[in-house]
Amino acid sequence: MLCDICGKNPATVHLTEILNDQMTELHLCEECAKQKSMAMEQQFGLSDLLAGMADSDKQGNESEALKNLKCPNCGLTYADFKKIGRLGCSACYNTFSRYLGPLLKRIHGSTQHTGKSPLKVTKALKKEIGVQVLRNQLQKAIQAEAFEEAAKLRDQIKEAEKKEEK
Repeated sequence: MLCDICGKNPATVHLTEILNDQMTELHLCEECAKQKSMAMEQQFGLSDLLAGMADSDKQGNESEALKNLKCPNCGLTYADFKKIGRLGCSACYNTFSRYLGPLLKRIHGSTQHTGKSPLKVTKALKKEIGVQVLRNQLQKAIQAEAFEEAAKLRDQIKEAEKKEEK
């Protein structure tokens, strides 16, 4: 199969795009794929995606604060982060944490990494995870001022911790 763009070289890259229930296939040679990739990157880079998502967090006074926000360790500004799509150092996470939390939640659906567990998870680890889930529920119940529910959760945590000790 030849490249759909140049028609000379054999197609080694095959792209399928589905838009509005319409499927379009594009077969490209390596050179044309590189050119198309660079063009797409210029149009839709990761930094543009992050910038667009980060911009939705701004509200009036905050946009002015964001312009002046700068990492004390590496000197990266929030505007620079939006341009390049990467943080400069580990201190940037603390500096920009107020704005990264909502951004990460929109991208990943959560601000807490759950990761994968090994197939043979030990019983102790499973119990610890269960206790941690109960503690999280307890905190939510306290914040919601559901004190009866909080008391039940407290008792469940104590019971689980007693079982752990045995």
